[in-house]
Amino acid sequence: MYKRLPPGSRMLIEYKFFEPAFYSTDIPDWGTANAWCLKLGPQAQVLVDLGHHAPGVNIEQIVAFLLDEGRLGGFHFNNRKYADDDLIVGSVNPFELFLIYNELTGAAQGHDEPARATAQNVAYMIDQSHNIEGKIAPMILSVLNCQEAYAKSLLVPRRHLAEAQAVGDVLGAHHLLTEAYRADVRPLLEQVREEMGAPADPFAAYRASGHDQKLVSERGAASEAGSGYPT
Repeated sequence: MYKRLPPGSRMLIEYKFFEPAFYSTDIPDWGTANAWCLKLGPQAQVLVDLGHHAPGVNIEQIVAFLLDEGRLGGFHFNNRKYADDDLIVGSVNPFELFLIYNELTGAAQGHDEPARATAQNVAYMIDQSHNIEGKIAPMILSVLNCQEAYAKSLLVPRRHLAEAQAVGDVLGAHHLLTEAYRADVRPLLEQVREEMGAPADPFAAYRASGHDQKLVSERGAASEAGSGYPT
């Protein structure tokens, strides 16, 4: 049934808790996806979708485990209130997004293998569905939220965090993480964007461009003409 992947190839295996069936899909969770990866060989890795979990699941712990095992292949970034709502990433639980980036940054900056190499080869994707807000503006907000979470994760004092973890100082480790999370990194990110020749505030720049209104007008005209213009 299983064939090992040829050298140089890579396969990312996604899972889904439910839909169209309820907990009876072929790959219902990350553990099943990881088991399939073990059968397929080292080039097979798990694709973590933030919405494809039961409520309350500790996703950052899953990320840490897959990093340690060299099996984290990529992400579908979104957010959920229940499951698979495909909302703007970081809109419901921004602290969770920060903790996920904390695991990725810690692994990428560390010396443990295969976690370090795995973290440096993660495929980042956004998988969201916006039916009211338009399409482009929510994607811009999603990228900005990811940038903020990543920037905050870079502020975590890794040596102090490791020392607190080594002696079981849970509260001390929590304090280090929350201090980094509370930092306002937006001015720094605006400066970096300007140095790259990009708008300091991409969301404001997009709204000011009038592109959303142009799309609405074009789609309204196409709908009236019966052309079936795609939405």
